[in-house]
Amino acid sequence: MCGISGFVDFTNKSSQAILKRMTETLQHRGPDGQGEYFETHVGCQLGLGHRRLSIIDLSDAANQPMHYDGLHMVFNGEIYNYNEIREDLIKLGHEFKTHSDSEVILHAWRQWKEKAVDQWQGMFAIVLFDEKSNELICIRDRAGVKPFYYYFKNGQFIFGSELKALMQHPAFGKGINTDAVASFLQYGYVSAPHCIFNDTHKLPAGHLLSLDFKTQQIFLSQYWDVYDYYNKPKLKIELPEAIEETERILQESFQYRMVADVPVGVFLSGGYDSSCVTSLLQKNSTEKIRTFTIGTTDDKLNEAPFAKEIAARLGTDHTEYYCSHKEALDIIPDLPYYYDEPFADSSAIPTILVSRLARKKVTVALSADAGDEVFAGYNRYDYISRYAKKLQAIPKPFRKLAAATMGKVPSKRIPILSKRPNFHSRYDKLKNLLNNPSTAELLKNLNLVFSEKDISRLMAAPVQELDTLHTSNELKKEFYDPLSFMMAIDYQTYMADDILQKVDRAAMSISLEGREPFLDQHIIQWAAQLPSEFKYHKGQKKYILKQIVHKYLPKEMMERPKMGFAIPVESWLINELKELVMENLGKSALRLHNLFKEEEVEKIVGDFFNGHREKYLKVWYLLMFQLWYKKWFS
Repeated sequence: MCGISGFVDFTNKSSQAILKRMTETLQHRGPDGQGEYFETHVGCQLGLGHRRLSIIDLSDAANQPMHYDGLHMVFNGEIYNYNEIREDLIKLGHEFKTHSDSEVILHAWRQWKEKAVDQWQGMFAIVLFDEKSNELICIRDRAGVKPFYYYFKNGQFIFGSELKALMQHPAFGKGINTDAVASFLQYGYVSAPHCIFNDTHKLPAGHLLSLDFKTQQIFLSQYWDVYDYYNKPKLKIELPEAIEETERILQESFQYRMVADVPVGVFLSGGYDSSCVTSLLQKNSTEKIRTFTIGTTDDKLNEAPFAKEIAARLGTDHTEYYCSHKEALDIIPDLPYYYDEPFADSSAIPTILVSRLARKKVTVALSADAGDEVFAGYNRYDYISRYAKKLQAIPKPFRKLAAATMGKVPSKRIPILSKRPNFHSRYDKLKNLLNNPSTAELLKNLNLVFSEKDISRLMAAPVQELDTLHTSNELKKEFYDPLSFMMAIDYQTYMADDILQKVDRAAMSISLEGREPFLDQHIIQWAAQLPSEFKYHKGQKKYILKQIVHKYLPKEMMERPKMGFAIPVESWLINELKELVMENLGKSALRLHNLFKEEEVEKIVGDFFNGHREKYLKVWYLLMFQLWYKKWFS
């Protein structure tokens, strides 16, 4: 895993010095080497920069940028099945100078062009310049594990693994996209393909971008879509057979993630997903798998004892570390640097901590993210299964009448209930759902922190809702069921733009390669076609995955309330972070950008400290934006 950066400058105002500065900002992503390629092609300047974290073929011969037969490339990620592809290419007459997956990409592209991507199992952000076709090709992996940002304006195409690299180019404009600010406050992240800056984009997962040097035009194409598999008939298969085949696919995909020339470990939280990864890897390994867990002194949030028990049962080489509140709090000032776009998922803090722990012993760590999106693990799937049908069963005239009545009676006028935490937001959400009780509306209401009404009260200027995959209607009616709809949406939004971004930046902050075993394309392509009741069975989430885990770990050891990576944000805001809140959400700080109405921010903060604890996430989201702005605009 590495960091990449570069540009195509049709104005010829760039330089190798600019490219070097861009690339140096990504040193934390690749401490083992830096390389640049700077040339003039077809009347424009081309710059390709690379920071290397050596994982496969540790020799200097595998350094990047890499060149072959008129192709010039920088690449961030791993192609796990590169050896098989290499053998196929050798049979076709190709000769190789290294044992790296990077060289395989170059030869595969020259042999098969776009069809080469279909063979790649892995995570990748790839930039290729082809002298023969005079085009730049940028490719992002199917799930969006590896980040890729680009800016295109006034003859300048600038790209990088992180925004901080783009900011080093003098042509990059740091104008804030106010629509993206509003979207961040709703979801806690900015959804692809949008970015917090104007004229800047994320290359969507599963997409290929080509830039024609002659016409100076960009073309986007999608080479892989999760809906291609949800839009297929469910498999007619019995549960025992499904369990057996699912385990086989998981085993093969997990094993690929162990391919490396450096030590590899696993993040073990004690939940089903990480226990599944660890169980299947350990059962076929003659050596002890290295596992890592972060603990906390808060028993309500601490899963470390469970992880330790699981590690002992499986026989792993386990390392745990109990972090103090101070260690966690000390990370907060650094978050805007590593997450150089506003980001509000507080579990970034323990993810950084466990990454630091793992990096002391390994260079690669497997994370068990995506089990929830692939096998139906979120609590919101419970809520929708329980309440959506009940709401939809109410006759439309009665629903409309109830919603109209609620519209005339503000929540603050409801006796007794108006004093309860969360009542006001729940009142508004119920009113919305009575008007539209669809699964899409319910999912939206469950996900938003700031509602559309909140945004209109907060933003100083009108904003437009971004066109994102949150509102996708790609799931065809003949294959529609609420669970498939929600899981497909989460796979393309929350997972790609929150979970994967969180793990990538956290691991790379300490030069650790994070790998996602559940994100092999063969797993989702199989799971999407499984009957929904195999995944959510009689109120039990992740049913089929649990049956697999129970082969290796006793059910009584695993069946307990899910905790996840959580930190006590509400308590911190009241106590340790109160001064930081008052400083950064005060009038002087807000006037640095004038994006928010001061009186509305003051009301949110005041209500929170006066007992409306349900507003803690709104305060946290606003604080995360303010700290980001302070870091990159002060």
